[in-house]
Amino acid sequence: MDRMEVTETFAGISLPGHLHTKESLHFAATFPFRATDVLIVTYPKSGTTWMQEILTLLYSNGDVLPAKTIPNWMRAPWLEQTYFRDALRDTAGHRLITTHLPAHVLGPALQQSRAKVVYVARNPKDVAVSFYHFHRLAKFLPDPGSFDAFLARFLEGTVQYGSWFEHVKGWLGQRQALDIFYITYEELHQDLRGAAERLGAFLGRPLGPETLGSLERHCSFAAMRDNAMVNYSLIPAEIMDHSQGRFMRKGVVGDWREHFSPRQTALFDRVYRERMGDAGLRAPWTLA
Repeated sequence: MDRMEVTETFAGISLPGHLHTKESLHFAATFPFRATDVLIVTYPKSGTTWMQEILTLLYSNGDVLPAKTIPNWMRAPWLEQTYFRDALRDTAGHRLITTHLPAHVLGPALQQSRAKVVYVARNPKDVAVSFYHFHRLAKFLPDPGSFDAFLARFLEGTVQYGSWFEHVKGWLGQRQALDIFYITYEELHQDLRGAAERLGAFLGRPLGPETLGSLERHCSFAAMRDNAMVNYSLIPAEIMDHSQGRFMRKGVVGDWREHFSPRQTALFDRVYRERMGDAGLRAPWTLA
């Protein structure tokens, strides 16, 4: 497969060359957003797929047909990936777009538009565990080695897609400049209906009871895990080694406790306090 071993470097972060080129990344950084665009922003493994489904159901008024017949990467294509220009529905009244890029790359272009941004954050300990397992599955990402070695690189910010700490702080820093809706993976778990209602209000699309009910059913972890338009089972084995596990692995909160040793927990907590102490992050997770 093309560029499986290539690492692309852009704006100080490393990205998988199978999905990104210098041209596609430059196109993303200079993309002319529209006021009607909705941009889903996440660090990897933070609830991206979940938010793609939620917004699909929100904009379809609860009709599950698009979500069950069109792959999610076509419904909400990735801005920075090589296929984006071919996938974007340019005539759509609203365009759902997805990105993992940091704020210092996209902030300038977004500030020139009135596009809405939906930022999803997740407990970084769970992110690290999920990202480690995804490296084992995705052949376009480097071999993660041991979890301990991967965790050290995660804390240093030298994994592909860069630093979780800088990504979250960078986008939080855009709250005064952009029309941004901030929510966490944990809040979606705790109250999906309430989160969807708040999202609908933010997007100017109040949701009725039938739409909310359909959204809750379709966007449950079990429903998404079994939906081929969502679970990445359509991706060839040459790109994702499905024998190493499922893309939608557990979908739980607090799985990090099954992976972290006491030493790793103490190290992570120290780095978190050092890096995030002044970030003003509203986070429902605790370090313990």
